[in-house]
Amino acid sequence: MKNWIKEMPKAELHVHLEGLTKPEAIMELAGHHNQWDALPSRNVEDIQEWFAFQDFPHFLSIYVIIQSLMRAPEDFELLTYQCGEDMAEQNIRYREVTFTPYTHIDYQNKGLSISDIFEGLDAGRERAKEDFGVEIRWVFDVSRNLSFPEEGSLRFDPEPGTRTLEYALQGRDHGVVAFGLGGFEPPAPARFFKSVFKDAKAHGLPSVPHAGETAGPESVWAAIRDLHAVRIGHGVRSIEDSELIDTLVKNKIVLEVCPTSNLQLNVYPDYASHPFRKLDEAGVIVTVNSDDPPLFNANLLHEYQVLSETFGYSRAEVTRIARNAFKYSLAEEGLKANLLAEFDNWKC
Repeated sequence: MKNWIKEMPKAELHVHLEGLTKPEAIMELAGHHNQWDALPSRNVEDIQEWFAFQDFPHFLSIYVIIQSLMRAPEDFELLTYQCGEDMAEQNIRYREVTFTPYTHIDYQNKGLSISDIFEGLDAGRERAKEDFGVEIRWVFDVSRNLSFPEEGSLRFDPEPGTRTLEYALQGRDHGVVAFGLGGFEPPAPARFFKSVFKDAKAHGLPSVPHAGETAGPESVWAAIRDLHAVRIGHGVRSIEDSELIDTLVKNKIVLEVCPTSNLQLNVYPDYASHPFRKLDEAGVIVTVNSDDPPLFNANLLHEYQVLSETFGYSRAEVTRIARNAFKYSLAEEGLKANLLAEFDNWKC
């Protein structure tokens, strides 16, 4: 089954660029910019141990350090190219990668412009396509918590959202296919982002926010009602509301489920408690994804093995879930048709 899963052509809809960064790449970036003080060690084994997930604050601290080390177009090219290399190793034919440009341009003062970032992302994407035959597209997302700079306050700063939308609209010729919302849900309600998502929709950018991970069904409702989501990152806590399940099914709103991520972030204590199969059997369209693979020590191959070995999915069921990722991707129609044809020919 493990070999069969590896041979299966795959698409992935929920994974973060910084969250794909391996310890070796971290060291390479630190060396490029002489930023060794940002790391606990110059030894790759120590960095690997440091990467091992401990808790959410530890996870965020590593994420921020990765972002701080991305200081030149070549850095974005490196990580994008390595994303493509990782895709080839797992036979992932297509990926929609979430990226938060605001944190690199406006939040951290690194002297970068959006043109610098597009230069790097484009170069990495083109090299990956040429060398590995893989397709990478981007979801530019808002880090919701940056819009609430005062801890414990709902005083809202719209700038992160409006600036990110500007970057996303500029990025449509650079592979940007959707507009997202990430971050820690409870202190940063989605309703505050209603206006910027309305503008995104008016400009033809689909809405794919995170919701229903660290907050309950009310977060998913807000993503649907206020942000007009066509897909939802995670969304697993929808299982707690039968009316919400009916709404997801009726409107064919897709969930980008990341089982191991949900366990690592203590959304569920173990796979036995995870609602993936319940959501699927209720008729919700589900896909399987890896979120931040090196940080959670679980790539997409591992997540498909969880479907088989832990959730008891047959080959036919795994195939159906895998096809969802291609079918409900936001790839341009010609590319999507080709990818689906490749997948269906493999099934035969």
